[in-house]
Amino acid sequence: MTGEQPFRLGVLGSGKGSNFVAIADAITTGKIPAQIAIVVSDVAEAGILEQARQRKLPAQFIAPGKFRTKLDEEAERAYVIALQAAQVDLIVLAGFMRVLKGDFLRAFEGRIVNVHPSLLPSFPGLEAWKQALDQGVKVTGCTVHFVDAGVDSGAIIGQQTVPVLDDDTAATLHARIHVAEHELYPKCVAAVARGQILVQGRRVIRPKAAS
Repeated sequence: MTGEQPFRLGVLGSGKGSNFVAIADAITTGKIPAQIAIVVSDVAEAGILEQARQRKLPAQFIAPGKFRTKLDEEAERAYVIALQAAQVDLIVLAGFMRVLKGDFLRAFEGRIVNVHPSLLPSFPGLEAWKQALDQGVKVTGCTVHFVDAGVDSGAIIGQQTVPVLDDDTAATLHARIHVAEHELYPKCVAAVARGQILVQGRRVIRPKAAS
């Protein structure tokens, strides 16, 4: 890069942080032209914070407040302040188990991405791999999408398929979807960081000049 500030990621997660690790490793190997500016979790002992600290990356616990499934107003303000102070260009949700709402979405409109363990719009919401197994589909997968005010309803950046095997359990299918997520998510984050995608309504396209 020619003296300009690198593309900066803010990562939010609640769990072990396997997708965070995949993205961090892709940055280290030069596959994503970005740097991780901050990692924030709503769980004080979350593995993602330890993974960040091992990599000498800024890692912060911010208490989520009084609600079980979303941030309360005070927590939401604290998250926005921390991410803005880190000057993030893109927020990457890596297993963040809180619904993001109004003020947060407005503060980072069009700059939040998530990975979901199904081929959206099929099987939005919780335990999508179990939904797929229960419905008897033969193919499922994962989707990287922009985050909007709906449930897993934002514009789709990329998808990767995973076959459903006859002897699959929820656990084995989920494990294989995780592998696909670790391949797809870094590629999609890299495309955003390079400015290679354009959102047109519900569609995300890659302009010819950027390919």
